[in-house]
Amino acid sequence: MQVKTEQAIVARWEGRREPLLSIICLAYNHAGFIRQTLDGFLAQETDFPVEIIVHDDASTDQTAAIIREYEQRYPSIIKPIYQRENQYRLGVPFSTRLFAQARGRYIAYCEGDDYWIDPRKLQIQVDFLEAHPDYVMTYHDAFMFNSKGVIQSPHLTGRYRADATALELMQGRHVTTLTTCFRNLIHELPPELIGVEVLDICWWSLLGAHGKGRFIKEIRPAAYRIHEGGIFSMRSSKQRIRMSMHAYYCLARYYHRIGNQAVHDHFMGLVFSHSLALMPVSGKVRAMLAVGRNISLNVLGRLNRLPARN
Repeated sequence: MQVKTEQAIVARWEGRREPLLSIICLAYNHAGFIRQTLDGFLAQETDFPVEIIVHDDASTDQTAAIIREYEQRYPSIIKPIYQRENQYRLGVPFSTRLFAQARGRYIAYCEGDDYWIDPRKLQIQVDFLEAHPDYVMTYHDAFMFNSKGVIQSPHLTGRYRADATALELMQGRHVTTLTTCFRNLIHELPPELIGVEVLDICWWSLLGAHGKGRFIKEIRPAAYRIHEGGIFSMRSSKQRIRMSMHAYYCLARYYHRIGNQAVHDHFMGLVFSHSLALMPVSGKVRAMLAVGRNISLNVLGRLNRLPARN
């Protein structure tokens, strides 16, 4: 991957300095990966200014030192934030707070252990969003890999390899986070969502209130790394289910408060299905019997309230 000097990158912007797009990168103990991530950012070929906000969450390895090295080489592009105390352990939703600090009209998100491959990625995504105000975000494909090689490609399959309606986004439509580019509209989280670990589900849901999502198949897949330090990917299947279920429950509470009963019911259905997935077989049978009994009683109650026919 060819990375240009800062002078060569800035020359493409023809004297403009205010960023149209902000790249948000969260890093923690990513010393073995962060160079490839930053090189993927700097290799982007855009005719608009870009800023790179790199947030180091008090890494205990050489991640911060590597970021400082890049900061010195690209001082007008790379805007680092170095934490002295780990914000993730404190439960601080710092990724969302970074959106409020970003100066760009658009946000592209990629964590410090993943990387982009297509140098035209951002230009293609921003061009589309600039021309289509009814879309709030774009995304493309990725592949999953670990130290032994590719383990899943493509990452998006079936109906997810398509555009998303606004409602589908509100319902937590699955997209691959490191491939997204979206309008910078989320600057804080509703109180119901504070403490959610799987925040990207919440972002897409909140963005759905503003428009649709576009799948752009022409962009080359990005690289989603699976490794022992991964916050979500290396959790057990039960832990991942619990984390997602918590996000769905919190979203249900949010939509209940704002009066969107349909989306509330959708998320409560996901909470129920995820709860079933955590139960042993005997528990699932009892739960389904209880649901069937409640539905039967509800139907009988409605029938009893119907007026009698002569």
